[in-house]
Amino acid sequence: MKKLASMLLTCMTAISLVACGSTQSSSPNAEVQEESTLERAKQEGVVKVGFANEKPYAYATADGKLTGEAVEVARAVLKNMGINEMDGVLTEFGSLIPGLKAGRFDLITAGMFITPARAKEVAFADPEYSIGEALAVKPSNPKGLHSYEDIAAQPDVKVAVMGGAIENEYLLKVGVARDQIVTVPDNPSAIAALESGRVDAITMTGPSLQALLEISPEGKLERVMDFKQPVIDGESVRGYGATAFRLEDDDFRQAFNRELQLLKESGELLEILQQFGFTEQELPGDVTLEQLLKE
Repeated sequence: MKKLASMLLTCMTAISLVACGSTQSSSPNAEVQEESTLERAKQEGVVKVGFANEKPYAYATADGKLTGEAVEVARAVLKNMGINEMDGVLTEFGSLIPGLKAGRFDLITAGMFITPARAKEVAFADPEYSIGEALAVKPSNPKGLHSYEDIAAQPDVKVAVMGGAIENEYLLKVGVARDQIVTVPDNPSAIAALESGRVDAITMTGPSLQALLEISPEGKLERVMDFKQPVIDGESVRGYGATAFRLEDDDFRQAFNRELQLLKESGELLEILQQFGFTEQELPGDVTLEQLLKE
């Protein structure tokens, strides 16, 4: 009997321990929440950013330093948030949004234009600059190109555009045929295509084009200074660029916006932009993200 009683006591004790153990182990697990991108970045002091090697927005210098308008704006904002390091992930422009969504990096710092279509895929911060389009041709502009409509009116004219860039959409909407558009991986490739005669023109934003022309051999290309800005669906195509986040990282985006607003108010934003050929004309002004996302 004593042996039986001892066995029963042992079993009851074991059951009690298992039950208690179950209660203690399940409760903490139920409360564990996944660390957010912002929390991780603040804890580690570093964040990965996607960029597309496009001057003046984001590019690597000869010694490997990541810089550019979008990079330096983000760097200043993140530093004020306690995130002091940025690791750049070079990515073709057309792959930036898929790369962000796949977790290859945490932000896009590429001067990406805010559009309603892109905003369905990523969460944009507030605009940090505004800019118009530009066109470059061979010297003396042999095809007489002064607008996208001039390209559409001459079916033999070819124009190079970076893959994934907004200019593709603009050209198609004004009537340029798809077979007139030559897609290139980046803007330096567009310059090379124009210099070699593969295309008759290249188009990109004004600062990007100006930065490339300044390092191109003098006299081989020229900017069309009287270029007429496209009007698409009754609206000027003047674009507004911003840093982009994953949709689920809204806490990161809001924290970024708070610091960006302080840069605007202090004048530091303009100081950063001016380092890359921008002026007061390229400041975003009072235009809001909500206004830009109205379709």
